[in-house]
Amino acid sequence: MKRKLSIIGPGLLVAATGIGAGDLATASFAGSLLGTAVLWAALAGAFLKFIVNEGLARWQLATGTTLLEGVVQHFGRFFGWIFLVYLVFWSFFVASALMGACGVTLHALVPVFSDAREGKIVFGILSSLLGVVLVMKGGYSLFSRIMQMCIGFMFVTVVVTAFILWPGTSEVLQGLFVPSIPDADGEGLGWTIALMGGIGGTVTVLCYGYWIREEGRTGKDDLQICRADLVTAYVVTAIFGIAMVIIGSTIEIEGRGATLLVTLADRLGESLGPTGRWVFLAGAMGAVFSSLLGVWQAIPYLFADLWKLLRPPMLENPNLETEVVTSSLRYRGYLVVMALLPMAGLFRGFGEIQKVYAVVGAWFFPVLALTLLMLNGNAGWVGKPYRNHPLTVVTLLGVLLFFAWIAWRML
Repeated sequence: MKRKLSIIGPGLLVAATGIGAGDLATASFAGSLLGTAVLWAALAGAFLKFIVNEGLARWQLATGTTLLEGVVQHFGRFFGWIFLVYLVFWSFFVASALMGACGVTLHALVPVFSDAREGKIVFGILSSLLGVVLVMKGGYSLFSRIMQMCIGFMFVTVVVTAFILWPGTSEVLQGLFVPSIPDADGEGLGWTIALMGGIGGTVTVLCYGYWIREEGRTGKDDLQICRADLVTAYVVTAIFGIAMVIIGSTIEIEGRGATLLVTLADRLGESLGPTGRWVFLAGAMGAVFSSLLGVWQAIPYLFADLWKLLRPPMLENPNLETEVVTSSLRYRGYLVVMALLPMAGLFRGFGEIQKVYAVVGAWFFPVLALTLLMLNGNAGWVGKPYRNHPLTVVTLLGVLLFFAWIAWRML
């Protein structure tokens, strides 16, 4: 079992980090509004993100360099600086949204404050500080174990709840394999798109490359293991999305973000009793905290990698080793800044932060798909056996167009 977990470990980290409050809320709201007819969209969204992450892993294992290294070396440092600015902007809003989600969910679990806003702020700050301590003191090994426990608990909670509220096997199978988009007063298409785009994370997919390095996967022979690992990750992601759509389809809910999850838990309490409400909230807390912990551990990799790539010694020698050390000042410095400065966002409305977070994240995927089309499409860079397959090219073009459309609609 330990060996199997080490094989699928980085994939489970991707799944746990990519499934946050916004993803669960989007899936449940889409289910409440559109029913099980859009279950296929959760499958499609997970598949599209698998294609992107497989391309990222293929580039790294074929070339020995991270995707960020490839961008700077082949396209120039200008694009590295652009992404660095984007990363800082993204980090602030994502960190604020995750703190707020943890705060809202914890307050619902442990309502020790009379004012919900005060509870969100205090619990959000405590969640952020706990994340910093776990990342700094435990390293990758402890982080991986905690994330596996979190995703195991939330997987069981969400899936069991979906089975308890099961709407019928024929209805579920039809929603999975007969694609349709209910009108829902003109909102059906928008929420179906949101479901496809919202499941599985955005910038955090880049972190997979650093996690497989931590597991010692550095060569072309590890590609098949990574593919199996990623299949597991996105099967888990798809199951989460499907389960939340099923849960949402059984009740009427309203709201957004983490507050929607609390509303959903209250509605479930009417059907499953106080224990069912508490258990579901605990599973939701596992989802949002694992997402926070994953971002806290992973995003400083990206900053540290970029900083080392863009500093003068790297510019003079593009082939210099750039592997990130998590004990470095730039890694830990960015972790602390990311965990502290966005606390200011806790004093703003959670819905405002969640909206900006969604817009900023949506613009990332079309750019990533275009980058993989260019990098993995060049046999001279990646090697002929690892160049994009024609079907992969078509799928990446579909990802590019689809997520560009999402980003434009959200803007």
